[in-house]
Amino acid sequence: MATIKDVARQAGVSVATVSRVLNSAGYVHEDTRKKVEDAILALNYSPNEVARSLYKRKSKLIGLLIPDITNPYFPQIARGVEDEMRENDYRIIIGNSDENEQKELEYLQTFTQNNVVGVITLTNNPDTNTYASFSLPVVFLDRTSHDKPSVYADGWQGGRLAAEAIIAGGSREVTVMQGPAHVKPAQDRYQGALDALKEAGMDYHVIQTSSFSFHNVDRLATNLFDTYPSTDGIIASNDLAAIAVIHEAVRRGRRVPEDVQIVGFDDIPISGLLSPALSTIRQPAYEMGRAAARLLINLIDNKHNMEAYIQFPVEYIERNTTRKVARNK
Repeated sequence: MATIKDVARQAGVSVATVSRVLNSAGYVHEDTRKKVEDAILALNYSPNEVARSLYKRKSKLIGLLIPDITNPYFPQIARGVEDEMRENDYRIIIGNSDENEQKELEYLQTFTQNNVVGVITLTNNPDTNTYASFSLPVVFLDRTSHDKPSVYADGWQGGRLAAEAIIAGGSREVTVMQGPAHVKPAQDRYQGALDALKEAGMDYHVIQTSSFSFHNVDRLATNLFDTYPSTDGIIASNDLAAIAVIHEAVRRGRRVPEDVQIVGFDDIPISGLLSPALSTIRQPAYEMGRAAARLLINLIDNKHNMEAYIQFPVEYIERNTTRKVARNK
């Protein structure tokens, strides 16, 4: 791989001259600039972004921290962040925290060491001292914070829409999978579901979940049917949990949606490819990612006259795990 010294040697100039060309800093004669640019092309030289940021005291690197890379919902968000950042000449460094607070802290340190100018985080721990004392601009995505800019979906309305679909489909004994207690959007969707069920006078059970992780959903689905074997309507904490519930219901000889209705949350790409296809609440993940990126760029540019809390609407997507005929009646 070519270095800046190789470029200087090829062009017959000093390393300092190459640096001035790369960073558009200081005067360089047009003929000399052309020699340097030709050398860069000939050697296929790619400058080190971190080194350039240290030289210019301003990098174009952003840290993006996601909680679980195995959940297809989060790559949708990451793509939105990346596309918006790339259009504005920024690059991202991605960290996967596995919902582990210590690993999250280590990634934040790594971001800082790589001279990022801001962080977008989908942390499960938004109100810890880690972020209260963090010196760089931070935007919370799919999470909310009391004192930091946040981009999130209307969880309460999503939970309510899920419950209304289950009720309209004729379920009588509903089980609600409550998301992690320390993640506010998860509790918002849980509360929205409970409010709708209570207003309808419905009986319901609650299964507590401590994580959105892919690795826990099979156990949760088994526990749900072991604990409430006669449940005929399930509001899942996310699409992965809903998929596990479908598999467990089929394994136990329960027909979906005839014997048990299921509604997910997120609308990950695979939801519509299942058999039966999953009815779910769609969060606009890609658009949320782009909005968070725009918000962070504004913070970096010291533009503070913009909305700090951005809530996106959600939508119920009716597919084949809820009873269409009963709903139409």
